[in-house]
Formats: sequence, structure tokens, C-alpha cells
Amino acid sequence: MSAWVLPDHIADVLPSEARHIEELRRQLLDTARGYGYELVMPPLLEHLESLLSGTGEALGLQTFKLVDQLSGRSLGLRADTTPQVARIDAHLLNRRGVVRLCYCGPVLHTRPDRPHATREPLQFGAEIYGHAGIEADIESLHLALDCLGAAGLQGGAIVDLADARIVRALLAGATDDAAAIARIHAALAAKDASRLRELTQDFPAASRDGLRALIELYGDAEVLDEAARRIGHVPGVAPALDELRRMGRMVDGAASVSFDLADLRGWAYYSGMRFGIYVPGAADALVRGGRYDEVGAVFGRNRPAVGFSLDVREFVGVLAPRPLRAAIRAPWRDGDGLRAAIADLRGKGETVVCVLPGHDSEVDEFHCDRELVEHGGQWQVKPL
Repeated sequence: MSAWVLPDHIADVLPSEARHIEELRRQLLDTARGYGYELVMPPLLEHLESLLSGTGEALGLQTFKLVDQLSGRSLGLRADTTPQVARIDAHLLNRRGVVRLCYCGPVLHTRPDRPHATREPLQFGAEIYGHAGIEADIESLHLALDCLGAAGLQGGAIVDLADARIVRALLAGATDDAAAIARIHAALAAKDASRLRELTQDFPAASRDGLRALIELYGDAEVLDEAARRIGHVPGVAPALDELRRMGRMVDGAASVSFDLADLRGWAYYSGMRFGIYVPGAADALVRGGRYDEVGAVFGRNRPAVGFSLDVREFVGVLAPRPLRAAIRAPWRDGDGLRAAIADLRGKGETVVCVLPGHDSEVDEFHCDRELVEHGGQWQVKPL
């Protein structure tokens, strides 16, 4: 095997894709800044006991682990940034009011989360801390949709809504065994009715029948009416259904809306409303988000939190290629006049590519549609 072969599901990013990724990253961060989100940059690695504490425990199998050569302690390479941002909110900022934070950086997964996915996503996310009302959930969803729009994604998006409180309400009093709950979640996500029937056969009737009903409760807004009839009597379910109705209305034509009350995919720390945004060309939800109020508990500050994240590299894959950046071709020679002319153009934001003696410039990411020529002792830009 060649020494230059990269590990499975790890790849270099070449100029065309890299340019698109970087431009998209900037657009996403600028869109979040327009909502008042502040940028944070958590470290790529932390002490393992911090990285995998609390809700981060669910990421244990996805986290690369290594030994710190300085301290001998175990370190982890983050598999998700949200627990780190919760730590920043709780320990470093420790503000009293609402805090809006965004980030964009690589995460690493021990295994791809689906076929053909990278193990090195570039995760962009935006999170609100400190507000328990549905207004924060609505803002998070609106920002996610605006991010798609800012990137040039026009039409075809589907917002799929669910709420983790519904399953929790149906499980209340039935079981508190974490392994059993995980198996039930997996059966619900796969809509495996026979497996769910087996797992819930000893449950109280209300829990058993309600969980089995969830598998059939997906579709348009009429699903919520059907859910109200079948499981609305279970304590805690009706308020969640009401909030899902309001969330669906607040999408306001920006995308199609569907509901899947059995959808429990994504990180295990969601505690309330959850959403996924599906777009043409993506194999799964491009964006996942929702409410995760317990995320900061392990850091001693259990306050409301809601947000979303997406993989910028995956996002680029569903967008149309961007046009090449216009550039100016210039000769390479000594002379203060030429250097001053090039510096002036670059200062104005132009790309100037100097042709080195004896070589044509191989620049696939720029379209040289003009050239810098000397005319009457002055350097001027002329179209090619």
C-alpha cells in the first residue's frame, strides 16, 4: 500500500471545493452574525473526562482517543461541538441573560455516520442559551433556513419536525433502563413495528399503545390531529403537539413542512422540539437541530439551550458550482511603477496573477479576463 494513501473516509480538499467551502463558511458565519450570534472557537481536543461528561457520553463511540505526551492524561478529539459550547457558556462566559453563540470548525468521527460520509465534517452551528420559550426554537429554525438561502439554495427544502418530549412522556413509568430506551429509540427510528412490539410487550397499555402508534404518525399537519386523538391523553403530549403546530406555521412558506413523531435520530441529548431540514441531493437531513436544555447540567449550569448544526463540506456537495473569480493577469518584472499598480489593485480587492518568466500560470480557480499593460508610461487594466 502506498504511504500516501489516506485513511478510509478521509480526503484532501482540492482548490475548487476548498474555495467553495471557505466562501460558504464565511456566508454562514455572516448570516449568524446578522442575528447577533458571537463567534467562539473551542479547541479540537480536550481531556477525555471533560469531553465525554454529561450529554457528551453519547459521543463516546464516535470519539478518537489518545494520550497527552505532556501530562499522560487521556485526550479526546471532539466528535461534536455543542458540549464544548455549553461548557463555554457555563464556565467561561457565565452571563445572566440570553447568549447567542456560533462556531465553525472540524470534528472527527471514528466511523462515518452513514455510507460515503466523511469522518472529518466541518461543523457549523448556532446556539441560543438562556431562553426557555418557543421563541428561541423559532429563531433557531429561521436562522437555519436563512443560512440555506444565503448559500443560494433555492426551493425544495423540507422541514421535518418532531419532539423528544413525546417519547419521554410515553416512556414515563414504563422503564428507566437506558439500554432498553436506546433499543426502543432505534426501533422507532427504523419504524420496526415487530421489534417495537417485542420491546414493549410488558409495558403499561398507555405506553405500549402510544409508542406503537408513533410509527404511523408521520406526514403533513393532519398527523398532529391524529396524534391528539390517539396519544393526546398522555400527560405532557398535548403541549408538545401544540408547539409543533406553531413551529409548522412559523416556517411561513420558506419550505415544506412534515412531521415524524417517531424520528429520534441525531444526538441523544435533545430534550424538546427537534427539526431536520432535507434538501435535494443530500442523502439525509442536511441540518439537524432542536432543544437540549440539559446540555449544560454537568458543567453546573443547567439552563435552556436550543440550536442546530450542519456539515459545510456536505452542504457544498448539494450546491451548484460557483463561477470562477475574475482576475487580472500581470507581467513579472522589476519596477516601482508596476509594483505600485499591482498593490493598488490588490488593495481594492482585485486578484492579480503575476506570470512568472518562462511559465504560464496554472490557476484553475481564477478567470483572467483582464490584463495589466503599460501604455505611455502608465500601467492600465485592459480587457482580454
